[in-house]
Amino acid sequence: MDICKRRLMKELSTAEKGLPSGLTLVSANDLTSWYIDITVDSNSLYQGQIYRLMFMYSPNYPMKVPNVQFVPDENRPIPIHPHIYANGHICLDILGDGWTPVQNTVSVCLSIQSMLAGNHTNERPPDNDSYVRSAPKYAQDSRFIYHDDSV
Repeated sequence: MDICKRRLMKELSTAEKGLPSGLTLVSANDLTSWYIDITVDSNSLYQGQIYRLMFMYSPNYPMKVPNVQFVPDENRPIPIHPHIYANGHICLDILGDGWTPVQNTVSVCLSIQSMLAGNHTNERPPDNDSYVRSAPKYAQDSRFIYHDDSV
C-alpha cells in the first residue's frame, strides 16, 4: 500500500471516530475526495452558518498539498472573507508554500475555522473579480498575493 493511501485511511479512520467541534465529515466516498462541513462556534460573522469544504488529494499526498476549497450548494454559500475568493479558493499559506506533510485534513480544517473566527470584515479579497476571471481550476496552482495577514 502506498504512502498516500495508508495516510488517508488513517485520517479517515480518525475522522469517523469523531472530529473536533464544528467539523462534520459529509462524505469520503473514495480516498481522493472528501467533503467536510465546517461551522464557527465563536461569536463571529459566520455564527450559525454551515460551509462545505472539498478536499481533493493527489497520489503524492501528504508530500503535496491537497486542493482545498469551499463549494457552494443551495444551503451552504461560500463565506465572504478577505482571504476567500467568490469561486471558493482560499488564500492561506498552508495551502501553498507553507504546506508540510505534518499537516493533515483536520489541521487544515482547524486553520480555516480559526481564520473565519478571527475575521471582522465582511468583504472579499481586493482582487476577487480579476482573480476569479482568470483563476486556475485548483487553488493550489495559484500564486496568491497575500494582501493582509491580520485575518
